[in-house]
Order: sequence, then C-alpha cells, then structure tokens
Amino acid sequence: MPKTLTPEIALAAIAGLELQKAQIDFQIAELRSVVNGGRSESAAMPSETGERKRKKFSLAARRKMAAAQKARWKKIKQGFEPTQAASSKPGKRKRRKMSAAGKAAIAAAVKKRWAAIRAGKKVA
Repeated sequence: MPKTLTPEIALAAIAGLELQKAQIDFQIAELRSVVNGGRSESAAMPSETGERKRKKFSLAARRKMAAAQKARWKKIKQGFEPTQAASSKPGKRKRRKMSAAGKAAIAAAVKKRWAAIRAGKKVA
C-alpha cells in the first residue's frame, strides 16, 4: 500500500474490489443452483437485494380496503369548510385582468416583430 492514498488510487481500489465481489456473487449463485438441484432461482436472497415479495390480496379484500380508504378521505374532507371564492363558482379560478393599454402594447410589439421578420425574408 502506498504511503499516500490519492483519490485516484482509492477509486481504482474500489473498482477492483467491486469486480471481485461480482465474481464471488456469481460463484455463490452457481453453488446455490447445485445445492437447490438445478432450480433456476435468483442468486441473491430477497433480503440482500432489497426486494420483498408482495402479499396478494383477494378481490374482496381489495374492495374492502378501497371502501375504507374512501371513508377516510370523506371524513377528512368533511372537516374542511370551503372558502368564499371556492364556493361561489366551483371549477373557476380567479383570473387577472389586463388593461386595454397593456393589450395594445403587446399587439404593437408583435406586429413590429413580424414586420422585422418579413423584411428579413425579403432581403434573403
């Protein structure tokens, strides 16, 4: 080992060790397949990879869960009273008004830009 450990040396060491780990994992998987009688299962255990098997629920259980969730949301939503603006016009949001002078300024700027673009095309 060198006396000074530089980041480049540390990164190279990490890469080498990860390669060795991958080779060891592959060999472990081969040995597990021999022990399991040649069954094709994943090499790593679910706890090692962070995966876990999901429990399957019946249709009746899923319906019960959905009904319970709807009841919880209904109870939560009943606790809140709608505001004045929301209750007056449902589905509408308050919009800002633009003055006539503002609209005219924008229209003039757009006409000016398009005139410049058209003038540029005629020259080219």
